[in-house]
Amino acid sequence: MKQIALGIILITTNLYSQNMEKVFNQAVAAEINKIEKIETSILTEQDMTHLPDIVKKYLKYVGAVGKEKVLTLRAECSGGIRNDPRAPFMKIKAVQYNFYNDNPARLFYIVAKKIGLSAKVAHIYRNETASMKGKLLGIFTIVDAKGEEANKAETVTVFNDICLLAPALLISKNIEWSVIDSLTVKAKYTNRKISIEAKLFFDNNGRLINFTSKDRYETKDGKVFYNYPWQTPVIEYKIINELYLPSKIKTIFIHPDIEFCYGEFEVDKIEYNCLELK
Repeated sequence: MKQIALGIILITTNLYSQNMEKVFNQAVAAEINKIEKIETSILTEQDMTHLPDIVKKYLKYVGAVGKEKVLTLRAECSGGIRNDPRAPFMKIKAVQYNFYNDNPARLFYIVAKKIGLSAKVAHIYRNETASMKGKLLGIFTIVDAKGEEANKAETVTVFNDICLLAPALLISKNIEWSVIDSLTVKAKYTNRKISIEAKLFFDNNGRLINFTSKDRYETKDGKVFYNYPWQTPVIEYKIINELYLPSKIKTIFIHPDIEFCYGEFEVDKIEYNCLELK
């Protein structure tokens, strides 16, 4: 009987895991199907005339000038996540697809493992609407987040991805810039009815070294949201797909009493203008 029960658990676990991955894959396929073909041009100095000087310097530093403009990206990363400052990190592998047309989408799928247990989390952001669902062992729901706070928070993440993973998109008409000082700018990013703000910090070489926003929300269960300041300091750069990009990043919420680093990510691979589900 124990063997039969264990078999049922394993079958159920596999089924739920496949369903979560299936939802992710279907969302990616739907976004790909919206794009018949990609016709992009080359990013030139002329495209950047409206940008603050330090943002222009950043685009030159990473090597985006003279390269193809970006409509989509596919990225793979690894690292660790946790939901408590005192907890150890769970190792993760993640894949994401971003689409930057008139209706941006961000689709992110994580597999996390700790002491033999696995959790799978899918972030789906489409049509200005975000959802994040996570299951432990493919059965037990550990987070199910949606609503206005999630929509705004994920819009921050969409813009953060632009800054870190697809800087060629910083020329977008959806971004309003204001200069704070020679190494710091404020950006207002708008996706239709949702607008968020962030500050970008650079060094003298033109490298982006940090991104902060007060429009990102923290939640552990998807029911209660906290509006703590959020930042993503860049730890390291490396050459990825012929660009010199931020490759190691931390994700941090600033609690009243502590800086809570809940994620450490390393970008392993990026493909631009990818129209294939892999």
